[in-house]
Amino acid sequence: MKKFMLALGLVTTLGVTGCTTAEKTATAGAVGGAVIGGIAGDTTGALIGAGAGAVGGYLIGKAADPGYCRYRDRRGNVYTARC
Repeated sequence: MKKFMLALGLVTTLGVTGCTTAEKTATAGAVGGAVIGGIAGDTTGALIGAGAGAVGGYLIGKAADPGYCRYRDRRGNVYTARC
């Protein structure tokens, strides 16, 4: 259980740092899949759920934001441009 909580914390941290919609939805999908997989099974279920959730979340996020990415410059300003 300690490993699961550590992995969940790391995935959540990565979600905060994601810039594009696809990255953010992939992280949210991974966290949601890990939680559901952990409830339904054990650590293996959590890992399978995280993988499936990440792939599904990425595909949904990619479809929601086609052709544009969010970038951050050195001063911290966020702008949108073609990928």
